[in-house]
Amino acid sequence: MITSKQRSYLKGLAHSLDPIVFIGKGGVTENIIKEMDICLEGRELIKVKLQEGCEENPKDIANNIAETLNAEFVQAIGRKFVLYRRSKDKATIELPKK
Repeated sequence: MITSKQRSYLKGLAHSLDPIVFIGKGGVTENIIKEMDICLEGRELIKVKLQEGCEENPKDIANNIAETLNAEFVQAIGRKFVLYRRSKDKATIELPKK
């Protein structure tokens, strides 16, 4: 669980990121989950965008995916959301102390 200070720090880092995973009308599939798992391991912080065809709520999807991937939900703005998970092999993001 990350603190509000750490969440705020991650929001600042995510501001300049472009979405690297897109969820379309098919919703969240097994392949999307696998792709997000790979991206989280490599980057630690990812931005995801829901395409116009996706009818689901971004916050609900983000929380479900975060739980599935053992990641932290950082924020959701409009049809985009940000997830964070510390890399097991090469952690590059140093979170502020609690």
